[in-house]
Amino acid sequence: MKARQIKDNIFWVGAVDWDRRLFDDLIPLPDGTSYNAYLIQGSEKTALIDTVEPEMSHILLSRLENLGVERIDYVISNHAEPDHSGTIPQILAQHPQAQVVCTPKCKNMLLDMGLASEDRFLTVEDGETLSLGNKTLEFIHTPWVHWPETMSTYLQEEKILFSCDFLGSHLASTDLYVTDEGQVYEAAKRYYAEIMMPFRKIIQKNLKKVQEYEISLIAPSHGPIYDRPEFILDAYHDWVHSEPKNIVVLPYVSMHGSTRKMVEYLVDALIEKGVTVKLFNLTVTDIGELAMALVDAATIVIGSPTVLTGAHPGAVYAAYLANILRPKAKFVSIVGSYGWGGKMVQQLAVLIPNLKVEIIDPVVIKGRPKAEDFDALDALAASIAEKHKTLGE
Repeated sequence: MKARQIKDNIFWVGAVDWDRRLFDDLIPLPDGTSYNAYLIQGSEKTALIDTVEPEMSHILLSRLENLGVERIDYVISNHAEPDHSGTIPQILAQHPQAQVVCTPKCKNMLLDMGLASEDRFLTVEDGETLSLGNKTLEFIHTPWVHWPETMSTYLQEEKILFSCDFLGSHLASTDLYVTDEGQVYEAAKRYYAEIMMPFRKIIQKNLKKVQEYEISLIAPSHGPIYDRPEFILDAYHDWVHSEPKNIVVLPYVSMHGSTRKMVEYLVDALIEKGVTVKLFNLTVTDIGELAMALVDAATIVIGSPTVLTGAHPGAVYAAYLANILRPKAKFVSIVGSYGWGGKMVQQLAVLIPNLKVEIIDPVVIKGRPKAEDFDALDALAASIAEKHKTLGE
């Protein structure tokens, strides 16, 4: 349980959670995660940046003990979510002089969660600084990455950005720094897609804000440290700014095979038109993979049979997920089948009010697909391919 040194008097003191496979009882974590906390010892004061998940508090406390930390003056709470703030009470109990440093909004959240008393807080405004003696912390308000109270902390002398959830990745690893950029790119993109994408427009502003600083390291609160900051900054710039790509995301459910036949035919028709398709059978799909695919897609096509006059619950979930994630897709359509009637299309359409998209005429058939139905699917593929030619215009 030893701390790991980043620079002189700067240490990683977090915890690696190898076994966690679900976050918020919602988000799959195929590679575990880490809860990063950082200790900065100045010539006069010592600061702890973030804490860890409460169940792993003993690991943080053990690292601090083995490091011989006798006094912590400030606990910097960049974000109130419990995986970062949950061990604040134990730190405050051991260090009665310590103050919790956070944004005013974060203070209110921490009070609501009962993690500290009113007299233990020091709130900071955007751009405010705090001296540790020979080290200076600057606080950068970065709201909605992904809660409204979030901030990043910048260590001026060493040019280190402690970005909390912003720019992070769910990845358990023994590596303190990024060693496999391909692996981290996938983990960071999944993380962005699942919790950051709904706030893409605000993240554009926050990204511009932090890029005004000279940064040598980015130390997030999940995943390894970026010793090549431009790697993750460039990735985020692409995700939040770039036009969607020539990609169709096609999540579907099929009960008796009719919708599956339609989906398989449409996939082939789109391939012939030069369109990339990412197909997801919703009965077995990892929603994290689906969310990642939505980051770049220009078109979403939902495939669903009709169940009791409405869409299949799996398709309803996919539509709801796309709606809350707010990807930058420009077009949406629906394919599916029914036996005797229903309002599947109308039901799915009302589930996506957040998507500012053009609706391409759906293809919904009765029973098994027939020759004229395949013709309609060919027309849908041609329409999608033609619309994708306008991307970037």
